[in-house]
Amino acid sequence: MSRARSHPAAPGRPRTGPPRPPRLSRLRRAGLPYLLLLPALALELLVHLVPMTVGVVMAFKGLTQQYLRDWTTAPWAGLGNFRVAVDFDAPVGAALLRSFWVTCCFTVLAVGLAWLLGTAAAVLMQDRFRGRGLLRTAFLIPYALPVYAAVITWSFMFQRDTGLVNHVLHDQLGILGTPPFWLIGDNSFAALVTVSVWRSWPFAFLILTAGLQNIPRELYEAAAMDGAGVWQQIRRITLPALRPVNQVLVLVLFLWTFNDFNTPYVLFGKSAPEPADLISIHIYQSSFVTWNFGSGAAMSVLLLLFLLVVTAGYLLATARGRRETDG
Repeated sequence: MSRARSHPAAPGRPRTGPPRPPRLSRLRRAGLPYLLLLPALALELLVHLVPMTVGVVMAFKGLTQQYLRDWTTAPWAGLGNFRVAVDFDAPVGAALLRSFWVTCCFTVLAVGLAWLLGTAAAVLMQDRFRGRGLLRTAFLIPYALPVYAAVITWSFMFQRDTGLVNHVLHDQLGILGTPPFWLIGDNSFAALVTVSVWRSWPFAFLILTAGLQNIPRELYEAAAMDGAGVWQQIRRITLPALRPVNQVLVLVLFLWTFNDFNTPYVLFGKSAPEPADLISIHIYQSSFVTWNFGSGAAMSVLLLLFLLVVTAGYLLATARGRRETDG
């Protein structure tokens, strides 16, 4: 049997190669990823963008309870709702400004304490010891619990006469002279910060624990041989290595805490005390208690713009710092 021999192509004759796939097939292959993304995009539009667009339109309408049957028939208010919200000499604007400052103080304290506790726990859990896995799991329980179950439990613990907090601080330890009210008055702010930190610090612990896994142990061993103490190792090795993780973590904690509605609502009900009047619960009261949905929507739009500006500024600042560090 003779073996077929390949002959070179004749001069001036195009070399034949494998057949190119049809254009329609290439278009299908290129469009398949976008086709797979369509369900997620449609769900995103349905869940987030459509309600957001409706809320922005409502902010420019004089929407009250008289127009709940058909909110599109509400009269056009233009920038009237925004003028009322930012008129800080009037009662509505003054109350909104006070709620904004309360939210800023609450966010700084809650995020700072959650990050500090998460960092300390993540660093302490790095060394191997018996029971470390069980302890790590216990640390994540506050984050795994449903928010309503956790906050309702705290509301029982903060009761003045029957709560566990006053029982320990007043009856057993004798730190407090008289059992204070935690859910009303000035102490409500401390109670709100305590619950928020208890719920959010395990998330910081989880993220920072994952970030610490990327730091080589040889760096700590070399630093210890050079005479660096524990604090110097944390300052010179741990914190710089965790900087990219911390940049994302702080931003996420800030957005979650500043927008937190579930914690104050479950802890205090529909009307939070003035020291714990976060802007999320304040907007809820303006919308669903006074039935002025146009004013509440305008406050929500202002809150959205503030968070967008802060987020953009934070990302620009962290990107500039990253470039300076790399340079």
